[in-house]
Amino acid sequence: MHDNQRQIRNLFKRLSIPAYRKITQYLFLGTILLIGIEFTVFVHQLEKGVVPSIQRPPGIEAFLPISSLISLKYWLTTGIFNRVHPSGLVILLMILLTALLLKRGFCSWVCPFGLLTEYLNRIHEIAFKKKYPLSRWLDYPLRSLKYLLLAFFLWAILIKMDRAALDYFIYSPYNMVADIKMLYFFEHISRFAVGVLVTLLILSILIRNFWCRYLCPYGALLGLLSSLSLFKIYRNQATCTNCQKCTRSCPVDIKVHQTSVVRSDECHACLNCISACPEKETVFLSVSKKIGRIRPWIYAVLIGVIFLGSSIAGRATGHWKNTISTHEYLFHVRHLNLPIYQHNEGRVPGYDKAAWLTMLNSLKASGEERGD
Repeated sequence: MHDNQRQIRNLFKRLSIPAYRKITQYLFLGTILLIGIEFTVFVHQLEKGVVPSIQRPPGIEAFLPISSLISLKYWLTTGIFNRVHPSGLVILLMILLTALLLKRGFCSWVCPFGLLTEYLNRIHEIAFKKKYPLSRWLDYPLRSLKYLLLAFFLWAILIKMDRAALDYFIYSPYNMVADIKMLYFFEHISRFAVGVLVTLLILSILIRNFWCRYLCPYGALLGLLSSLSLFKIYRNQATCTNCQKCTRSCPVDIKVHQTSVVRSDECHACLNCISACPEKETVFLSVSKKIGRIRPWIYAVLIGVIFLGSSIAGRATGHWKNTISTHEYLFHVRHLNLPIYQHNEGRVPGYDKAAWLTMLNSLKASGEERGD
């Protein structure tokens, strides 16, 4: 027994930092794929008019960031944790927490698009034989695009929407089926959307980190919050030999060898610079230069604890599964083509909220009476 435990400990000690990160990335990717499969089966059974044999996976709400941001403002202004997409808000809060504690670790340890970007970067390096960063005069203006997108969403939601508008959107027919609409978007994708995705794919091969660096508003938000992060990457100038391996290993081209602490909003905390450094305790992750150093495997554990712990807390407090019943979902899917389930330039159609919620409560009650 003790020999087995010793072997496991030795195995983890021998793992490199990239190995820790890849294991974490693929574990999250597997979880995301499983959620996607379960949700697809759930919706397709609803389409057949039968009670689904599996439950709707709450984690699907991770792909509803706009609804989650609206829920966040609604919660902060009213104190109400809405039950339409509660896990979406829990997931948003845990992602924001990772930025405040662990920089943009979500981008390089959790996000599936971050993982895809790494493979597209490899294709770039194979095709061009080396890394080709954009010149500063082009890089900086393009980087501002994601902050402009973030500013637009923050203005539209945090500033423009008052309490009544938030409430009207959250309980709207459109928001209640936003996850199903998202699935249908990919299942019945238009030629235009395919063209946009293919264009982004090509640009991401030609220009490394194109989506993450220039267009992702989520990354922009996390980048701003990461400036307040408890942990940062430090470089000990006294022991540094200026080999520049840390800088060459950085996927976002941060000049690690020229700074004593990495403060860049582009730092994804991939920890490649720590792994590449040949000098012991020269580049490290810590609360400060003198205290709070943590090992990379602890970083991976912290990422997992934040996400797993938050989901457990959400379940324990009743803020994980939504309160939309199976009979309500059956009704929604049958009538999904009605105008009230559509949206126009971000606005939901007019509806009588009181009558709408009364009807849904009747559907839920009838399902409970039947024992469905």
